[in-house]
Amino acid sequence: MPKRGKQYTQSRDKLKAALPSNFEEAVQHTLASSFAKFDETVDVAVKLGVDPRHADQMVRGTVVLPNGLGKEVKVLVFAKGEKEKEAQEAGADFVGNDDLVEKIKGGWFGFDKAVATPDMMGTVGKIGKLLGPRGLMPNAKTGTVTFELARAIEELKAGKIDFRVEKAGIVHAPMGKVSFGTEKIVQNITAFLETIMRLKPTSSKGTYLKGVAISTTMGPGFKVDVAQVKELLK
Repeated sequence: MPKRGKQYTQSRDKLKAALPSNFEEAVQHTLASSFAKFDETVDVAVKLGVDPRHADQMVRGTVVLPNGLGKEVKVLVFAKGEKEKEAQEAGADFVGNDDLVEKIKGGWFGFDKAVATPDMMGTVGKIGKLLGPRGLMPNAKTGTVTFELARAIEELKAGKIDFRVEKAGIVHAPMGKVSFGTEKIVQNITAFLETIMRLKPTSSKGTYLKGVAISTTMGPGFKVDVAQVKELLK
C-alpha cells in the first residue's frame, strides 16, 4: 500500500470523522478537505449494479453540467466546405480536415474535445487509434458526429461531458472546481446523477445505484450514503 503524505492523511481522517446529515453536507465536507495549492477538480464515482460485459447493460451518455467545468474547453472541428465557416463562426478553436489529421499524426493534441461532420468520419477514422485512447474520437452517440456544429460546439463549451461505465461497473466524471462552492457542485452532481438514473438498462436487476463517492484531485474519496443520494434525487 503506498505511503500517503501528511496532508492527505489529515484530509482522510477529517472525512472519516464527518457525519453529514444530507448530500449537501457531504459535498461541503469534501470541498473543505481540499489541501492543494491549486483549484482542484471535484470528481464523482458512481458504482452501478450492471455488468458492462453485456451490451444490454452498457450505461453511456452525455450531460451538460449547469455550471460547467470551470475551465476553457478547446474544441476542434473536422469539417469541409461551408461547414468549416459555420464551425469558425460558432466559436470552434480549431477547424480543418486533412491538415488537422496530419498535424495530429505528428503528435499534436492541443484540444480538449473533437467534433466531426458525418462526411468527415472516413478521414477521421485514419487517426482513430490516436484519438480513441485519449477519449477524443468523435462519436454519434455523444453528439460529436453531427452536421449541427453550432449546437455541438456550444454544448461542449458550456460544460458537456460524456461518460461510460467501466468494466467494474463504475462511472467516473469531473463535476467542476473546488472554488465553485457547495451549491454549484451539488447542482452539477444532481444533473449527472439524474442522467445516470434515466439511463438505467431494463435488463439491470436488483439494486442499480450501489454507491457514490466524491473526491478532489489530490484528496481522498468520500463515500456518500446512498439514502442521501436518493433523497437528493426525489
